[in-house]
Amino acid sequence: MIPFYVAGRPATSSDVLTVRHPFDGSVVGETSYASPRDVEEAVAAAAGAARAAAEMSAADRAAALDSVSRRLARRTGEIAALITAENGKPVKWATAEVNRAVSTFRWAAEEARRFSGDLQRLDTDPAAAGRIALVRRVPRGPVLGIAPFNFPLNLVAHKVAPALAAGAPIIVKPAPATPLTALLLGEILAGLDLPAGMFSVLPVPNDRMAPLVADPRLPVVSFTGSGPVGAQIQAAVPHKHVTLELGGNAAALIAADWDDLDFAAQRIATFANYQAGQSCIAVQRVFVHARHMAAFTPKLVEAVSALRTGDPRDEQVDVGPVIDTRAADRITQWIDEAIAKGGRVLTGGTRSGTTIAPTVLTDVPADAKVCADEVFGPVLVLTAVDSDEAGLTAIDDSAYGLQAGVFTRRLDLAFTAHRHLHVGGVVIGDVPSFRADQMPYGGVKGSGSGREGVASAMEDYTEPRVLVLTGVAL
Repeated sequence: MIPFYVAGRPATSSDVLTVRHPFDGSVVGETSYASPRDVEEAVAAAAGAARAAAEMSAADRAAALDSVSRRLARRTGEIAALITAENGKPVKWATAEVNRAVSTFRWAAEEARRFSGDLQRLDTDPAAAGRIALVRRVPRGPVLGIAPFNFPLNLVAHKVAPALAAGAPIIVKPAPATPLTALLLGEILAGLDLPAGMFSVLPVPNDRMAPLVADPRLPVVSFTGSGPVGAQIQAAVPHKHVTLELGGNAAALIAADWDDLDFAAQRIATFANYQAGQSCIAVQRVFVHARHMAAFTPKLVEAVSALRTGDPRDEQVDVGPVIDTRAADRITQWIDEAIAKGGRVLTGGTRSGTTIAPTVLTDVPADAKVCADEVFGPVLVLTAVDSDEAGLTAIDDSAYGLQAGVFTRRLDLAFTAHRHLHVGGVVIGDVPSFRADQMPYGGVKGSGSGREGVASAMEDYTEPRVLVLTGVAL
């Protein structure tokens, strides 16, 4: 049985958690759920380690992070195979995820080295003559990081790496469907010389999470997952510092001036389906200027139809299964609802087990679930717009606001989109699915609050503390 980690120590319990492959239901491995006693030990250890963690030198924090990055890189093939096994994403995308995690920890090591604070002259006012302020950021305290199933390594990395870089203990709660990759990361962390209690990786059933979320010894909660659960967390602990990445229904606009329709079609086809659509910034809504609709539609349909589905262990497969039968049932129901409301299927729309064929819909009303909500499946909706301005308005007509993509070469349109779209990020000349792991990443409206990206997460995990020096000759 694969152990979980309590304050850096491997542990097991009698409450067995069996992980199955989303594609064929085969057993991938067994671990166990942490008991209430394990949880209490982990929280107490994290609270006890807070001072030692905060006092780690920048060199020690950076060295630990660099070590994790190197160890992940050495085990890329093994870890990618594990991600594919428990998550179902094709092995080529699992490999890309490992490479991103390698980069995330390496970037965190760099951030740890430059996490120094700011100097402010205070003698800008005569009453503060001879005074200067040093503003440093210090950890708020131990962090509870709750991770989703769709990126079982890199989204865990985006909880752990900033915490280590900032000097904050962290308790990671992986998704019940995909705990094994997080536990492998726990194994790597256990091999480092970290303060006792610096980290724990605890599989905990979702229905037992309320006491852990509410525990006052964990002043920061970083959650990535569904909107309803995020709202419950925010409401339960309004006094805590809560960051929420809650997903979206990302949109792309093909503007009137865009001339490379083949590139746009290929990028949209790929990034609507690359994790079987199970990415918060997978392309879901595509708005096309009317002048391009007739030419663009067959190019997109051809690119989507060419994507290969099947066993994700096959390196030639582009689109694997969704996470489980319940998710497949829901996605199928949403496609059927769109059709019932007048939508047309241009390609796809079929299902085999937990695999949904990459699907393109058109003529779908805006109130259909595949437009209004987050599909989290390989489904995109194609809609013509009469102008670029109408396209931007359509993108913003959403309860979500994570990222948007605008295919344009016009600088003025790029700045107009950046100024007016109520989203966390605008990508010009590409899909909304682009993400660099060091940049601020997060959303507004129903997409949450706070930001991932190592430096941004370090800000969320810390708070400013001011040191005023008096009688300084400036």
